Amino acid sequence: MPKAVAAVKSALAILSWPLVFFSGLTGAHFAFSGHYPMVAFGAVYAGAVSLLFLLERIIPYEQSWLQSDGETANDIAHTILTKGLVELAALAGVIFPMLAARLLQPIAAMQFSLWPSEWPMIFQASLAVVIAELGLYWAHRIAHERLFFWRFHALHHSVTRLWVINTGRFHVIDSLFKVALSQIPLYLLGAPLQVFWWLGAVTAFIGILTHCNVDMRTGLFDLVFSTPRLHRWHHSKDISEGNTNYGENVVLFDQLFGTYFNPDRPSSTDIGIKGQIAPDFLSQLTQPFTKDGVRQILGHHPKRS
Repeated sequence: MPKAVAAVKSALAILSWPLVFFSGLTGAHFAFSGHYPMVAFGAVYAGAVSLLFLLERIIPYEQSWLQSDGETANDIAHTILTKGLVELAALAGVIFPMLAARLLQPIAAMQFSLWPSEWPMIFQASLAVVIAELGLYWAHRIAHERLFFWRFHALHHSVTRLWVINTGRFHVIDSLFKVALSQIPLYLLGAPLQVFWWLGAVTAFIGILTHCNVDMRTGLFDLVFSTPRLHRWHHSKDISEGNTNYGENVVLFDQLFGTYFNPDRPSSTDIGIKGQIAPDFLSQLTQPFTKDGVRQILGHHPKRS
């Protein structure tokens, strides 16, 4: 490889994570300031996905992950029709504010005005990320440690390669469980709509970064954020490696609860599950609700407590 090309690829490996993350948040700032914030944010998000798709072909982490696994159509369907709709509704701040106000009257009655709305938005958003992360961490950890919840979460872990397109491969029940545990506390504290927007934006950009097949050198970012390096360990078939790094956006609670895992070696490419996931989109949604489907998902998977 020519030295100039090698130098460019090395620079991209160092700069790509902060470039995508911070440029994405900058784009979100302008999107949220406009007349059609969700539409504008969608365009920013699509741009970030496109950039990562290109980087996957310039500096892939695992060359074999560029080959099709036959799941692209399912991945896109889950991204748009299940995870995508849940996240869009969450980003718009309509899931739990709406449900709490209209359907969950006891929760609505408990709402407090404790949110520091006078703080600059960057500090409000940072606080929201930390508060929501506690719920996201435990929702994710529970999904690995309790078989009932694993039946829904296994769909996400069934992939045999990581790339930006399967970021949104989640069962709708799994997504709703995470949103519930992360957003209800913010609603009860009286967080305004824009805080939900910013939480959704951070989660969206971290999500595509953690799943992308890009050889990124994340260094000190690994100590704070959920990064591709850390998340590849989380997808490992080896349970001692896979049942770690539950953080969705930041790794604060992995550090506190002893589930942070970042050994000094390249992160795993042997990913997937030992169970079997249905082959098509609709069957993947219904599989966790049938006895035979649950048996296929759980039957060959190491027992979780």
